Amino acid sequence: MDASVVGIRLASGVVTPLVKKLFRGEGAGAGLVDRPVRISSYVSLREQRVLSRDDLRRLADKLVEEALRAPGERPLPPGEEVGVATALAVTLYSLGDLALEDAQAVEMGARAFAAELRKAAPATGLGRDAELFHDRLLETTCLHVLHFFTTRSTYIPAALVGQAHRQAETIAKIDALLARIPRQDGRDAEFEARYLQYLVKRHSTLTIFGLDLPPGSARWPLEAAYVSLEAVSRPRQAGGTGRGGPDGGAPVPAQQAHAFLTGDEVLGYMPRALLRGEAGSGKTTLIKWLAVSASRDLADAVPYVLPLRTLTRHGERLPAAKDFLAATALSGQSPEGWEDRVLSAGRGLILIDGIDEIPEGERALARGWLTDLLAAYPGNRWLVTSRPSAVRQDWLADEEFTEVALVPMSRADVAAFVTRWHRAAEAGEELRNQLLASLAAKPELARLATSPLLCGLICALHRERRGFLPAGRKELYTAALSMMLHGRDRERELRLTLLAEEPQLQLLQRLAYWLIRNGRTEIGWDRATALIADALPAVPAAQALGDAEAVLRHFLERTGLLRAPTEDTLEFIHRTFQDFLGARAALDEGSLGELTRQADDDQWEDVIRMAVAQGRPRDRAAIIGDLLVRGSDRAVLLALASLEYAAELEPELREDVRTAAQRLIPPVNKDAADMLGRIGPLILDLLPPGEDAHGDSAALSVTAAVETGAEEALGYLAGYCRHSDERVREALVRGWRRFDAHLYAAQVLAHMEPPPDHVVVDSEARLAALTSFTGPPGLFFGRDVGREALAGFLARQPVSGLTLWSFDGGTDAEFLRGHTSLRRLQINGWPELADLSPLYGLPVEEVSLYLGNSTPLGPAIASWPRLRMLVLTGSNGPWSFRDFSGECRPERLELTGVAPDLAGLGRLRSLRVLALGFDWRPSGAAAWTELSALRDLEVIELHPDVLEGLAEFADLPSLREVRYYDDDKELDPEVEERVLRRFPRARMHFLAAMYDI
Repeated sequence: MDASVVGIRLASGVVTPLVKKLFRGEGAGAGLVDRPVRISSYVSLREQRVLSRDDLRRLADKLVEEALRAPGERPLPPGEEVGVATALAVTLYSLGDLALEDAQAVEMGARAFAAELRKAAPATGLGRDAELFHDRLLETTCLHVLHFFTTRSTYIPAALVGQAHRQAETIAKIDALLARIPRQDGRDAEFEARYLQYLVKRHSTLTIFGLDLPPGSARWPLEAAYVSLEAVSRPRQAGGTGRGGPDGGAPVPAQQAHAFLTGDEVLGYMPRALLRGEAGSGKTTLIKWLAVSASRDLADAVPYVLPLRTLTRHGERLPAAKDFLAATALSGQSPEGWEDRVLSAGRGLILIDGIDEIPEGERALARGWLTDLLAAYPGNRWLVTSRPSAVRQDWLADEEFTEVALVPMSRADVAAFVTRWHRAAEAGEELRNQLLASLAAKPELARLATSPLLCGLICALHRERRGFLPAGRKELYTAALSMMLHGRDRERELRLTLLAEEPQLQLLQRLAYWLIRNGRTEIGWDRATALIADALPAVPAAQALGDAEAVLRHFLERTGLLRAPTEDTLEFIHRTFQDFLGARAALDEGSLGELTRQADDDQWEDVIRMAVAQGRPRDRAAIIGDLLVRGSDRAVLLALASLEYAAELEPELREDVRTAAQRLIPPVNKDAADMLGRIGPLILDLLPPGEDAHGDSAALSVTAAVETGAEEALGYLAGYCRHSDERVREALVRGWRRFDAHLYAAQVLAHMEPPPDHVVVDSEARLAALTSFTGPPGLFFGRDVGREALAGFLARQPVSGLTLWSFDGGTDAEFLRGHTSLRRLQINGWPELADLSPLYGLPVEEVSLYLGNSTPLGPAIASWPRLRMLVLTGSNGPWSFRDFSGECRPERLELTGVAPDLAGLGRLRSLRVLALGFDWRPSGAAAWTELSALRDLEVIELHPDVLEGLAEFADLPSLREVRYYDDDKELDPEVEERVLRRFPRARMHFLAAMYDI
C-alpha cells in the first residue's frame, strides 16, 4: 500500500479525552522549585498505578477503532486490527521511560517525538501495511500529546521563564559585544570627516602649464584659478508647464528655451546631468570644483569622483558602490557598508569623469553599469562628462538625465581667465594688459582661446616669449611642447643633463601612440618602462639620462608633460598632448592607413587632424584623400575640418572636400550642426543664406554658424535677422554669448525684426552693449546686474518682457512704474521687495512671481485688466481669486507650492488651463462648485489624491486633459477608470516631476 493512502483522520473530540488518560494532573506553577518537568514524572503508569496495562490496551483499541471508522479506502487489511492495537499500546507504554522534558518534546515536533517513542519501545513485529498504519496513528496521537503539554498549567509559565532566561542571556552577550565595537554611526561620521578632508586636499589645486615658478608653486589653488564656465541646457519640462528647474531645483523661466548656467550651478538645477565638452574645455576642472565645494559646503553630501580612465586602465570592470574609493588613497579603509548607507540615504554626489576615455566598444557596458547604479540608489545626484561626439544625443535620456554642454569661453571669460592666471603666476599687470590687447586685435588668436587649456597655454607662451605668440593651433602646441620639454631647466640654469627636444619627442610619442592604439589615457609604469627600453637603442642621445626608468623619471619630474595619478601609472598632463604626439608617431611610422581606418572612432578625431597639421604635403593629401574614399559622414566632416590645418594642399583636392561636404549641408540635426560649426569659418560659404533657408535647415544652419565663434560669421547671421521661424530667432539670441558683446549686439540683435524676446543679460558689461533695437525687446537679467544699471537702461529703452532672476534691487520696483510697453513680467526671487505699487496698472498680460516674502499681491492682481496668464510659485503675499480684475480674461493659471482657497475661482470663466499645485486639497463641496463653474476649462493639474473627488463631484464638460503630479506611488487603476468615465473626452497625463518650492 502506498504511504500516501494511509490517512489517519481522528477528531480532536475523540483523541483528546483518550490522551488525557495517559497523564496525571499537575499543580499550578512553573515547576521551578522541585525538579525539571520530565514526561516520565507525570505519565499515569508504573508505580503511580493510575492507568493499568489493560487500560492502556483498551485506549489503543479505541484509537485504532476510531481511525478505521474514517471514510475512504481502508488502510489496514481485515484481521490485523488486534496486532496494531497491541503494538500501539506497547509503544505508548514507553512514554514512562523518556527522559525528555515537555518543552523539549514540543520543540521536537510530532514526527520526531514519535520516532523517539519507537526507539524506546520494542519492535512491533507487524507487516508492512500494518506497521505503516501503526506509525501514522502514533504520529497523530503524539500530535495531540504535544498539544496537551502546551496546555498544562505548568508548561506555559515554565516555557516563558525559560524563554526569558535565554533572552536575557542573549542580550547580555550582545551588550558585551557592542561594548567592544564602536557604534557604526560614529565610525561612519569619523571616516566621512577624514574622507572629505582628503577630497579637499586632493582636488583643490590645478596645474599651471609651462610656468617657471619656485618649487611648490607649480599648482594653482583652485579658488584662485577656477573660472566658472557656462553650460547651456534645454530644460526638461513637466507636462509643458515650464514652472520649475528640473527635479526640485529653482524655477526655470517659462519663456526660456535654453538655460545658461554656470558650471557649478548645473547640479543645483538637475540632479542627473550629462555634461559634454571639448578636450580642454574644463570638464575635469568642474569635477574637481564640485567635489571640493560639496566637501566644504553641502550639508550631508558625500562626493565620489570616479575617473573612468583610471578605474578601467587595465580593463577592470566598472566599480560597484563598495569600490567607489578604489582609485583613491583611502581604498579599503571605509567602514564596511558605508558607501551603501550613504547612497541608500540619497546623500551621494557621484561625479563620473570621462565616458569618452574608455574604448567605444565598452561604452554600452558603461551605460548598463550606470543604469544598475541608478536603479539601486535613486535619489542621489549624478554628473557624467564626455566629449561631444563620444555618445549620441539623448544617450541617457531614458534615465532622466539632462544634457548640458560647456560652451566655448566668451571674451569676458577669457579676460577673467587671463587676469586670474597672471595674478596666480605673479606675472604683472603690464604683461596681462599686453596679452589682452593682442587677443582683442588678432581674431585668429582669439579663435584659439576658447578653452581653459588653450588659454593657459597662450598665457604661458606669452610670458615665456615676451609677447610673441604663435598664430595657429599646430604652432601653439609645438611651442608649448618646446617650452615644457627643456625651456624651464635651461632658463633656470640648472646643473642637469640637457637633452634636445627631438630625442624626447621620439620617446614620448611612443607612449602616446600606444595609449591611442589601446584606447586608454593611462599606462602602467612597467609597460611604459618596457616601451621606453625598446625604443632607447634607436635614440642614443636619450641614453645620456640613464636607463628606461631614469628617462621616465625625467619626463615625470622635469618636463611637466607626464604625471602619475597613482604610484604605478602614468598619463599625459592633458589628452591634447597625447593626441598631438600620437599623430606625430603615426606619421613617423607611415601608419596613415591606420589613421584613416579609425575615422569613425571619436577617440581618433583629434589625432587625425593633428596628423594633417604636422604632415608633409603628400601625407596631408593621402590622409584627406583616404577620408573621402571612406565616404562616411564622420570621415567627410573630418576631411573638411582638416582643411584648416592643411597649410599646403592641391586646390583640386580642397574642392573635392567641399563638394563631398555639400551633402552634409545643411546639417540634419543639432549634433551635426555642432560638428560643422567646430570646423571653423570655412563652412560659412557652404551654409545656405537666410533668404534660401527654411524650417529645420534654417535653424540648424544658424546653430552651425554660431558654433564657429568666428567674427566672419556675424555677416552670415545678420542675414537671418528678419527670419520668422522661432527656432532661428532663438538660436540668434543664444549666439550672443559666443561673440564680442558689442559687435554682436550691433550687427545682429539690433537688426532682429520683430525684436528678440528673451535676451539673457548676465552682466552689466553686456547690458552696456545693448544700445538699440527695432522695438521693445524681452530681456532676462541675471543676479549680477544691479538696480542702478538696470534702472538706467530701462529709462532709455522700453521693453516688452522682463525677467528678474534672484534680484537684489532694494525694497521697491520704482524703475518699472509707467512702463506702458511691458507685456511679460517674471520675478523669480526678490525677498526684499516690499512695495508693489509701481506695478499697479501695468499693461502686463503674462506674470510669473516668486517673491519669497509676504508682500500683499491682491492689489497688484486687481490692477492688471489685461492679464491672460498668472504663475505663482512658493511663498508670496496674500491674494485670492476674488482679487482678479473684472475686465481681465485669464486663460492660464499655475500655482506651485501653495494651497489656495477656491472661493471666487468660478468668476474666471475664461480659464483654459488650471494647475492647482501639489499641495491643494478641496476644502468641501463649495470648492467643487467653484471649479465646476469653469465650463471652458480644458486642462487641469492636481495631486493624485484629488482625482477621486474630481471624478465624483466636478462637472467640467470641456475637459480634455487631466494631469496628475508624481507622488512616488502607482495610481489606482480604478480611480483612473472613474476619471475617464466621468470625462470621456479627456486623457490622463502623468507629470514625471513636480517642482514645488
